[in-house]
Amino acid sequence: MKQLDAVGTIDLEVELKDLIIEALVLEDVTPEEIVSEDPLFGEGLGLDSIDALEIGMALELKYGIITGEDPDEDRTHFSCVRSLAAFVSGHRTK
Repeated sequence: MKQLDAVGTIDLEVELKDLIIEALVLEDVTPEEIVSEDPLFGEGLGLDSIDALEIGMALELKYGIITGEDPDEDRTHFSCVRSLAAFVSGHRTK
């Protein structure tokens, strides 16, 4: 399991924000507008379950991460960009 320092975590968060924007074709959103601690779903960025599936597929392609095995765990990992970055840093194979 690879651990990232603070700079590496911030870089990964920006990379994930770009991935989310690209995967979901969010034309009116910039990475700077996505706050790492804000919820991705509901009152935060406003994503839905279809968006979660698309993000999961993008994570698999880019980082070799398989999601969907435990829905409760996925909900926790996908809650915000910061938690997603922690999940990716610990599980990436690419």
